Amino acid sequence: MKSEIGRTKRVIENISYNIINQIITIILSFVSRTVFIWGIGIGYLGINGLFSDILSLLSMADLGFNTAMTYSFYKPLVKKDYLKITQLTNFYKKVYNIIAIVITVLGICLVPFLPKLINLDYDIPNLTIYYLLSLLSVVVSYLCIYKTTILTADQRGFVITKITIITNTLKTVFQIISILIWKNYIIYLMIGTLVAIINNLYASHIASKEYPFIKNDSEPISKLEKENIFNNLKSVFLYKVSSVLLNATDNILISILLGTVMVGYYSNYLLLQTKITTIISLVFTSMTASIGHLIVTEGKEKRYEIFQCQQSISFFICGIIIPCYVLLVDEFINLWLGNNYELGFIVSCAIGLNMYLGCVLQPLWSYREATGLYRRTKWIMVICAVINLLLSAILGKIFGIFGIIVASGIARVSTYVWYEPHILFREYFGVHEKVYYSQLFRNMFLIIFMVLIGKVISDYFWINSFFKWIQKAIVIGISAVVIAFFIYGRNKGIVIFKKKMRDILIDLRNSL
Repeated sequence: MKSEIGRTKRVIENISYNIINQIITIILSFVSRTVFIWGIGIGYLGINGLFSDILSLLSMADLGFNTAMTYSFYKPLVKKDYLKITQLTNFYKKVYNIIAIVITVLGICLVPFLPKLINLDYDIPNLTIYYLLSLLSVVVSYLCIYKTTILTADQRGFVITKITIITNTLKTVFQIISILIWKNYIIYLMIGTLVAIINNLYASHIASKEYPFIKNDSEPISKLEKENIFNNLKSVFLYKVSSVLLNATDNILISILLGTVMVGYYSNYLLLQTKITTIISLVFTSMTASIGHLIVTEGKEKRYEIFQCQQSISFFICGIIIPCYVLLVDEFINLWLGNNYELGFIVSCAIGLNMYLGCVLQPLWSYREATGLYRRTKWIMVICAVINLLLSAILGKIFGIFGIIVASGIARVSTYVWYEPHILFREYFGVHEKVYYSQLFRNMFLIIFMVLIGKVISDYFWINSFFKWIQKAIVIGISAVVIAFFIYGRNKGIVIFKKKMRDILIDLRNSL
């Protein structure tokens, strides 16, 4: 019981700091984005989004080592096998030094192709410098990740998050000041790169201080252990490639087919979607390390109980967040930046579909990472990525930006949305997956119903100010909460969650 409460406390601590970090980031992002568009321009914003996708593609060079590394730390951390942790750390240090070199070389090789990807009516000076500065900020992160991952695997990711809160706040403030004074994109990028270096070096220092034994020399890990790691890595790599092709190609396709300025317009919607999805995903990714410990120490019944709890929370959150996003985002963009930046309700629905799948599948993904399920389901992700690329190209030609965005949702629904639960439920829970499918479809229909109801409510509002928008947001938000609570308030998973919270509060009160 105590170990379970301890796990839950760590989860709550990780979630709390991650949510605080994201709230601060969201506020700063809106201010920064507004100043960026005003001071530097929408074309440069499109370039920023394009570089982000290119660098995500380059990150495939890490072959998924981060996931495999975190997974390999769970058992030695539970058993307090410090020698094994040191051996693994030294091994991953060598690996990530090589990865940093490979990403640098590949990144430089892409420089001649940059003009082919930029689709603007005017030339962008210093394009290579912009790109290389963006590349440098990515490369430096790989030089420290082998240390900081131990904190994440040991359920202490909040330590890294504290550092990130401070450094990201300083970075954004300095970048805003630089735009107001100089309106110079190079200075903007240089500040981002410098802060990224400081953040990674300091986080690495903290990890060395918390786990001083990782600095010790040790014998190399055995040949068998290397084989196990690389066997996991093959599966993780396929996931990594598939995930990047699924998530990091939209901006590239939009730039080529529709123009780089359209990437800038889409990135405003994506900013909102990403920040909201990140907050939701943090609730579940903060649990991954605890689930890894749970898999090592508990049986199928306890695993399924925790999954039910997670899934019910996910359904409840999605029932509130997705309708609110779809119904409110266009008017928010209009008030924030102007009606020229709106993409329309149908595009918002397509973004909402991807947003929904990115949120409702979080519990499944946290178990995938913790159990090593990716070894069994790797090929379905490859199929998903191929379908997405083909559909994006075809539908993008026919329907424009709507077709490119909705293609990702279609690819997901037709592949791993139904396949991964099949493996997880039968092998790790000992339960038939039809219960999950019925709950998922019920939740999808609920959200569609709530969007339709919200659309009717929207007709009673004429939005011409942020005050009016807030009024509408409150009405739609309260309606969504009431309906979601009515549907899920007595759900078994929510009941389990309430019981766990009550146990923690009792434990905290007794310890005071």
